[in-house]
Amino acid sequence: MNTRMLLRTGIVGSVAAAICCFTPVLVILLGAVGVSAWAGWLDYVLMPALVVFIGLTVYAWKRQRDHAACCDAPRASGDADASGGRA
Repeated sequence: MNTRMLLRTGIVGSVAAAICCFTPVLVILLGAVGVSAWAGWLDYVLMPALVVFIGLTVYAWKRQRDHAACCDAPRASGDADASGGRA
C-alpha cells in the first residue's frame, strides 16, 4: 500500500471516528434503524478505532516525510554529470 493511500485512509478514518465519538450522529442513526441498544457499546469500539486511525495517520505522515527527504535530496555537484560535460 502506498503512502498516500495510508495517509488518506488514516485521515478519513480519524474524521469518521471523531464525528461518531463526539457527536450524536451514530446514536441517531442507530435509533432510526431500530438498534439503539447497541449505542451503549459504542465507546468500546469507537475510542480504540479513533486511536488506531490517528496512529495510522501519524505513521503514514512520517513515512511520507521520510520518503520525500530521502528521494528529493540534492545530489552532490560531482555526481551531476558523469559524462564529463559532453553530450
